[in-house]
This record gives sequence, structure tokens and C-alpha cells, in this order.
Amino acid sequence: QVQFVESGGGLVQSGGSLRLSCTASRSFFTGGWYRQAPGKQRELVAQITIGGTTNYADSVKGRFTISRDNAKNTMYLQMNSLKPEDTAVYYCNVAISYYYWGQGTQVTVSS
Repeated sequence: QVQFVESGGGLVQSGGSLRLSCTASRSFFTGGWYRQAPGKQRELVAQITIGGTTNYADSVKGRFTISRDNAKNTMYLQMNSLKPEDTAVYYCNVAISYYYWGQGTQVTVSS
């Protein structure tokens, strides 16, 4: 089993910033942030490999930055220039022996 501590969500005005963090109880290979808005499917936001290679959804390129601290088993998502359409529950996902999901954190962007 893998335990997670996710934090950093909240309510912010359009154009604002938030930083999400996700700490896993074990080291992991690829890590990713996903989000799910009401009535929509969960979608990939950003991924980062253990070597630091990143991948972003087109909708967040240039606004969001994923990073990680391998010594702390922690992954971050810096979100800038937030828009109302970024409102969703954000989940971290890590690859160890299987893929494991964090509990999610709510991000709400008001217009």
C-alpha cells in the first residue's frame, strides 16, 4: 500500500496561482497530476519521469509547471494564470509496482 499527503488546493480568483503538492510514502517512477471536473472524465494535466522529463496537456502548457523532489518522494504542480475552466478535483498518480492514486484536492477558480 501507498499513502499520500496531498495539499495546496483551494479557492482562487481568475488569474491567480496555486501550488499543489503530493507526498507518497514510497519512492516512485513516473508521477502525474490528473483532474476531474463535474460531469467530465478524468484527464491528464501533467507528467514527470524520475529523470525529470515532463509532458503537459495542451490546455495548461505555459501556465502549469510540474516538478519533483525525489529525496522527499514529493511531486508539485505550480499553477499560474488560473482560469475558471481549471476548476476540478486534482489527483496525483504515481507509478511504483502499480499505479496509485492520491485522495484528490479541490481547486476552484472564480471568475
